[in-house]
Amino acid sequence: MDPTLKTRTISALKEAIPELSPRLKTVAKYIVDHPNDFGLDPIRETARKCGVSTYTLVRMAARMGFDSYDELREPFRHALVSANALVDRPDWIESIRLRGDLGAVQAEAALNTMAIVQRSLERQNSDEMERVVELLLGARNVYLTAVRASYALAYYFHYVGRMALPTLQLVPRHINSAIDELNTAGEGDVMIAISFQPYSRETIEACRFANARGVKLIMISDSEVISSEFRPEAVLVASTVSTHHFGCYTGAMAIIENLLALLVSRGGAAARQRIKSYEDLRKDNNAYWIAQKKL
Repeated sequence: MDPTLKTRTISALKEAIPELSPRLKTVAKYIVDHPNDFGLDPIRETARKCGVSTYTLVRMAARMGFDSYDELREPFRHALVSANALVDRPDWIESIRLRGDLGAVQAEAALNTMAIVQRSLERQNSDEMERVVELLLGARNVYLTAVRASYALAYYFHYVGRMALPTLQLVPRHINSAIDELNTAGEGDVMIAISFQPYSRETIEACRFANARGVKLIMISDSEVISSEFRPEAVLVASTVSTHHFGCYTGAMAIIENLLALLVSRGGAAARQRIKSYEDLRKDNNAYWIAQKKL
């Protein structure tokens, strides 16, 4: 499910309202004003609340480019399930919500962020996470690929992860394509691919290429079903439901942080020694700014 579809549908409804017939205008306004109820209620209940027929709701879906009413309702239902994952709502959320229009936006975004972190982490099976860590530690080479917004996640994963996993390589490098740098990959290697809807063509092609070479795939994504053209060994699914027009990546980052913790722990004394060597190297080369003491 595209995490931005609910937001984009609401925006499209707002833009379309002036051109809609009176009944469709009523439906559009109801969806915009009551998105949670729309995602929760069955079609007959929504029709009752709007004061229109179920046929009008079906026409609304068609008018907005959906194949069915259920297809129109699905992103609202999906967002409702993910957003309600967080049971306890801190008092500070409500205090922010009361600070005007922007306060309400900030409160909803903060609540969504906490909810998708919780939702993403609770989906991770400990046995599966352990299996992934063993695959990574046992691989000859571990390739890590992502592009566009997902590249930031991959860069951080590589920057920290290589200290515990020295075989970790970020691809593409130096403006190459990932496939260029997978030319010598094969059985015994593993590739981690990070991608979320809409999936980047380069990442999907790299997965297909690597899988054909016998490379085992580990996906960090928003769905277990991504492409029929390759078969991952494991998919770590993160919720990316967002209150704005782009997917929210805090759930994916939480999964990456868990993986890093497991890799450092399983890496033992050797991993700790590598981390120390990086820290010493940075200190020796003045990598970090230190405030001058006043005389």
